[in-house]
Amino acid sequence: MTHTKLHRVRLAASAAAIGALALAGCSAGGGGGTSGQGTAELDVPFGPATPAAAGELDSATWMLPAEPTTLDSDIDATTPDDMILANTCDRLMQVQPDLSLGNGVASDATWADDTHLVLTIRQDATFHDGSRVSTDDVVWSMRRHAAEGAAESDEYEKVVSIDRTGADQITVTTTQPDAIFLQAMAGDGGIVWNPRVIEAEGEKFGSPTSASACGGPYEVAEWKPGEQVTLERNDDYWQADRVGKTQRIVLRWADESAAANSLTAGEVDGAYFENPGAAQPFLGSADNAVYQGPATNTWVAVTTQRGALTDARLRQALSLAINRDGIAQAAFGGLARPWKTPVGSGAWGYEADAFQAAYDELEGAPAAPDEQDLAAAEKLVAEAGAPKDPIVIASNGSPVHNVIANALVDGAKKIGLPAEILSVPEVQYGDFYNDEQLRDSADLWPDVYYISKADPLGFYKNGRSDSSRNFVGFADPEYDRLVDEGYAATDDAERAKISIELERTWVENAVWLPVVATPATLVMSQDVTGVPSSAAYIYYPWVADLGRAKG
Repeated sequence: MTHTKLHRVRLAASAAAIGALALAGCSAGGGGGTSGQGTAELDVPFGPATPAAAGELDSATWMLPAEPTTLDSDIDATTPDDMILANTCDRLMQVQPDLSLGNGVASDATWADDTHLVLTIRQDATFHDGSRVSTDDVVWSMRRHAAEGAAESDEYEKVVSIDRTGADQITVTTTQPDAIFLQAMAGDGGIVWNPRVIEAEGEKFGSPTSASACGGPYEVAEWKPGEQVTLERNDDYWQADRVGKTQRIVLRWADESAAANSLTAGEVDGAYFENPGAAQPFLGSADNAVYQGPATNTWVAVTTQRGALTDARLRQALSLAINRDGIAQAAFGGLARPWKTPVGSGAWGYEADAFQAAYDELEGAPAAPDEQDLAAAEKLVAEAGAPKDPIVIASNGSPVHNVIANALVDGAKKIGLPAEILSVPEVQYGDFYNDEQLRDSADLWPDVYYISKADPLGFYKNGRSDSSRNFVGFADPEYDRLVDEGYAATDDAERAKISIELERTWVENAVWLPVVATPATLVMSQDVTGVPSSAAYIYYPWVADLGRAKG
């Protein structure tokens, strides 16, 4: 995998999802599913950020999904690690709450030609120890990220050299155009390290007792393993307009059920939930508010080469028959949205209007199939010929997987496709991505998938004929050519046009079947506000925006 990290997310079964199982097959009735709509029938605000804070806070408490492991992203970076690093470490580029790309320590980034990216480095940035961030420090940091074996080295796969070419200038030379490289510089691969601290700390760097090697708006004041991490505001932060509104924040961790209990008891101020259904009990709460925002997460039915679904007509037919509204209600308490593509609107980090318009025009993945959809699906089945053997749909037994698997079986039977469910142990379920023998046991498996960069090209490259993620064997030379053109298109408008064409081809061929999008989901005390409600919290300094809701 190169440049865009691909992730599967394990979602814990929530009480809301379990209690909603009886709703399977029901429809929410509304169209739903475009980036601007959110979950209107549940009156959940949808957007990139919560209302701006009216005042400062002395302290706040927040829940992480798990305990951090290390604050050295070149070793590893889990979501909890990133939620801390986002606030404590500056990057070359900076993800914005709407998931667009802004400048960070690099004040400018320009492709001089197809293989040379020129970065202009700010000369006023400082580290937590007060020393200035030099251009040489940035070169050192990038080379450390790119080193063989480093966790971020895949982001530098096409990089040949990283050289200082001026007092405030770095030139990155690549083997070919790489339109997604700059987005990587807003992630962990773009963190600017203090070389002197890392060299002094040695193997201790990144541990609970390590000194800071960064220069963000917050600094780790204390890390008590197994208990909590405390961040203190950096009052001398070099970006005066980005000094945080909260003096101190305590980060604790627990599973989503325990986090929900802490919110209910008023023990914490907020939490981001990976499973939207976990926020369902807070709808209408007088003490806590629910917000949702853009993310790339989608639940999809991934197809294999096992049997009948290698015929695109049968994949298209099944996609037409899925009751996505019913799944959103039954599996996620209405906090997911029927979705037409295999990547969420959070991937629209540029040219968002163009992506939205193209999304609106897509057909073949209705929110709730009507008579015309089912008739069209039946016609496709008749043309292709119904298989003698049932289509096998895998499930790991979790409430969410079971709801989707049952909905797929129901949709298949409505259009004359025999189908059955294969139970696969949860510990083995993830092996579908790398175990061909396991894939041979099922025609498709539902799962949640997301990409780490706000660029649809990072997903649609999976449709290349030689992609390790092209499990169904989709082959189209024109599609392959467009993927290559997309990587070479450093102009956003041009790359968007190419990505939209790839999206249209993917959906028309139902390479994977899109089911629902699961937006970023935030539950937060009514007393505080300001943080992003999008997936930006993984890389954006979200604590800096947190403050009192009332002046």
